[in-house]
Amino acid sequence: MSAVAVAPETRTTRAVPRPIPMTRLVGVELRKMFDTRSGFWLMASIAITSLLATGAVILWAPDSELTYDTFAAAIGFPMAVILPIVAILSVTSEWSQRNGLTTFTMVPHRGRVIASKAFASLVVGVVSMAMAAAIGALGNVVGTAITGTDTVWDVSLLHFGLIVLGNVLGMVIGFMLGVLVRNSSAAIVTYLVYSFVLPAAFMILASLQDWFRDLQPWVDINFASAPLFNGSLSAEEWANLGVASLIWLVAPLAVGLTMVMRSEVK
Repeated sequence: MSAVAVAPETRTTRAVPRPIPMTRLVGVELRKMFDTRSGFWLMASIAITSLLATGAVILWAPDSELTYDTFAAAIGFPMAVILPIVAILSVTSEWSQRNGLTTFTMVPHRGRVIASKAFASLVVGVVSMAMAAAIGALGNVVGTAITGTDTVWDVSLLHFGLIVLGNVLGMVIGFMLGVLVRNSSAAIVTYLVYSFVLPAAFMILASLQDWFRDLQPWVDINFASAPLFNGSLSAEEWANLGVASLIWLVAPLAVGLTMVMRSEVK
């Protein structure tokens, strides 16, 4: 009986694909912010509202108030509303529009996806603030040239940096609410309550209760972040901002991230 020669078994090794770089994920998230009509016009509204606010200051502000600080304050209000909504929608679109079925299949590491959304939101925030600063500077030059008054630059680099920090903080709060709520409409309504209703309630409580008046800077994040827009903070005010951020930002964000990592995407 003759022996049959058996060829040795060969095993092929599959190449391990490289992980998608974070730069590509951030680029994708930035592109997703502009791809839809609503996203495009939301981004365009940053420039549009900045121009409208600048024009309003030139038309109606007294000549003595035509300073760069006035333009910055006028532009800052719509920015404080729009930028957090941008951050909210960057997160909630994965759930409310069911994009997550695709996103988390192609990139199963949810932490990297959420981190790329956060970084993309910060990029949009900083670039938007730089653009708004340029529009405000142009308005300051044009406005004073029209009225024949001296051009006043009363916002230092430190003051401008603190304004950027204040707006970025508001954007991070919007991002936190998007992670925590994961529904566009509910998160936007919650942000409006967070930014307008809650501060008013705290102010009324502080005016009626002496014990809360001293406690308010430590538990009211809007009150604690207000000095950022004034251009300077004392050591105690930095401490107030840190404690209030821990209560209203860090702790809810930690809860939201835990829920995102464990929730089922449908």
